[in-house]
Amino acid sequence: MTKAHFFRLLLASGIAAAVLYSPDAAFAHVEGEGVSGFFSGLSHPVSGWDHILAMIAVGLWGALLGPPALWILPIAFPIAMATGGMLGLLGIALPWVEIGIAASSIVLGLLILTNMRLSLVVAIPLVMVFALFHGHAHGTELSPGADAVLYSLGFVIATGLLHALGIGIGAIDKLPRGRTAVRALGGGVLLGGVYFLLGAFA
Repeated sequence: MTKAHFFRLLLASGIAAAVLYSPDAAFAHVEGEGVSGFFSGLSHPVSGWDHILAMIAVGLWGALLGPPALWILPIAFPIAMATGGMLGLLGIALPWVEIGIAASSIVLGLLILTNMRLSLVVAIPLVMVFALFHGHAHGTELSPGADAVLYSLGFVIATGLLHALGIGIGAIDKLPRGRTAVRALGGGVLLGGVYFLLGAFA
């Protein structure tokens, strides 16, 4: 991919990101109030673009890597996310959660944009580290006295569905100009991560 092609992709990604992102919808974190039960857990991952992009990106990157990453990464992420959620529920602090969530979109977006094919030995721990941050954010936002098991089950299921969406989107890589479209999507995820990172420091 030439430099000119790369910058055209970033420009297209930036336009898409500008259309999609709004201050009200960017972050899903509501610090506890009204967050309880299965349906809260199910809806929480799709209530903010910081979670949506990273979780779709995991499925999309897995699709680009192909089997066995295609199914291993979407399994590894929810497992680690549930662990992070448990840490949050127990009140165990995890440093730089918002930065870690933003970094997940930056790194995953870059991997998709550049069609980077890492080995599973690297890819699995990478997505699991990111999942810990996302899970911790979910866990700390559960309302006091709410059903932690049902809530956790809800956000794990929602995460799996977002991974499946990413895998489905990855199918366009085989179509004419599909790889260009996928790389543009990766650029959009990357730019979204930069936006979230700036928000974390705001």
